Amino acid sequence: MSDDPRDLVATASRILGNAGHSDLIWGHASARDVEGRGAWLKSAHWGLEEITPDRVHLVGWDGALLDGGGQRHSEYPIHTQVMAARPDVGGVVHVHSPYSVALASSGASLRPVSHAANFFAPHGVPRFVETTDLILTEQLGDAVAAALGDARAVFLVNHGIVTVGADVREATIAAILLEMACQQQLITTGFGGWPSWTSPEESIAKRGHIYPESSIRAVWDYLERGLTPIVEQV
Repeated sequence: MSDDPRDLVATASRILGNAGHSDLIWGHASARDVEGRGAWLKSAHWGLEEITPDRVHLVGWDGALLDGGGQRHSEYPIHTQVMAARPDVGGVVHVHSPYSVALASSGASLRPVSHAANFFAPHGVPRFVETTDLILTEQLGDAVAAALGDARAVFLVNHGIVTVGADVREATIAAILLEMACQQQLITTGFGGWPSWTSPEESIAKRGHIYPESSIRAVWDYLERGLTPIVEQV
């Protein structure tokens, strides 16, 4: 797999689409530009599963389109402002994953009722509640980054999720794991009563055992193998 950011963002987008995170043409993934110019972002007006490298462009810190064509997503400040606030973040994903949206809207906190939620230890998944509208300004992007803090993900309540990682591969896997964790919790609580969950101390240990860097890369390779090649339309 190429390390070209266009290839990585295109693959990440298609993995997210394949995993059920599509919301028609909405949702986007990005990779930090290695030269520090901004973020390589999925182009708007295309579904996640339709993204090819030529549908990825470079957006500057001020929102200017620096390389590539197509329509820029209006919520680019999610990506630029989170990356500006978190130098450790090399990839950002924002999608409207249905179980994640449902759990966040319920008011319940994410609990490690299964393996997937332990990926987010020790910070858990905080909640952004300043607005349920789109994140259209640098100020709102900064507010999302502040709500995220040092966590790997944040719920945009009644809207979607933002996940981050050292690169876009890790941010993509974080989005998939968060949706799995939310679905598992909603299934569990749907039976009535209240579930048991892993303690904070053991949750950190489980994260180390289940999600070392080598396993994250192996998960990415597995998800990439599951993609169907895009047939270009003439």
